[in-house]
Amino acid sequence: MGFLDKLFGKKEKESLDQGLQKTKEGFLSKLTKAIAGKSTVDEEVLDNLEDALVSADVGIDTTVAIIRQIEKRVAKDKYLGTGELNKILQEEIEAMLVDAPEQSYRDFTVPSGHKPHVILVVGVNGVGKTTTIGKLAYNFKKAGKSVLLGAADTFRAAAVDQLTIWSERVGVPIVKQGMGSDPGAVAFDTVQSGVARGADVVIIDTAGRLHNKAYLMEELSKISRVVKKIMPDAPHEVLLVLDGSTGQNALEQARQFTAATEVSALAITKLDGTAKGGVVLAIANQFKIPVKFIGVGEKMEDLLVFDKHEFVDSLFNLERPA
Repeated sequence: MGFLDKLFGKKEKESLDQGLQKTKEGFLSKLTKAIAGKSTVDEEVLDNLEDALVSADVGIDTTVAIIRQIEKRVAKDKYLGTGELNKILQEEIEAMLVDAPEQSYRDFTVPSGHKPHVILVVGVNGVGKTTTIGKLAYNFKKAGKSVLLGAADTFRAAAVDQLTIWSERVGVPIVKQGMGSDPGAVAFDTVQSGVARGADVVIIDTAGRLHNKAYLMEELSKISRVVKKIMPDAPHEVLLVLDGSTGQNALEQARQFTAATEVSALAITKLDGTAKGGVVLAIANQFKIPVKFIGVGEKMEDLLVFDKHEFVDSLFNLERPA
């Protein structure tokens, strides 16, 4: 078992390797072709590398930034070998990923100094927002934390029903009102109840509409305001959920939500079913917001705390998981 396995947990590392399988197969096969028959990194290698990065949905801007960094290294060392390209590429990609704050969710611990820890979850419908909340609740509970859910997506009856099903599956309480209720009132009740119960973590679902950004901004601002009436420093985290399989569309959603509210962390879902895992780099690089969680499967355990070292290691790990 290598250093990364010890750090991350062997099971988590295997899940990550498997979750990124489609992305790395496409990316690494193009990378292999890029350097085939070449001993040094020349213009053709860089062009092929650019194509490999763009096809993994790393995005034009981020790809250009990575290529520029490699060109700088080539300028310093005219005889830079293609054998070293892998290592350099890993270093440059890792450098682009934003580090999560020191007190992150390693092992699903929560920052000390306040209780409950309030997480506001935002994102459009269909990205796996409710499922991510369910998985978060499961993992926090498994880590010994008491969790309370709040169903503030009152725009869709299905959203409240879905979250209720997750609360029952995980075995955590939920605060909800009828469809069409004021989301702010639900958020207020949830935090109030979380304080009264002595909950460790409160996770609040919000409506996922983008068609009217001004309304979205107003609604999210209102939820934050009413929550502050009970806990002035809450919400402690605004977690944006994005569907990794939508590639550049996820980038556009990140643009809209970061304009509408102060997003402090990202959860990127559905990476196991796509070859577009490079979008993680594009989003992290463009918005300078840390990725905290990635979804790599359907099971409740398949939400991993993001670690950029392991992510890059898995992306370049050629061994096919058993």
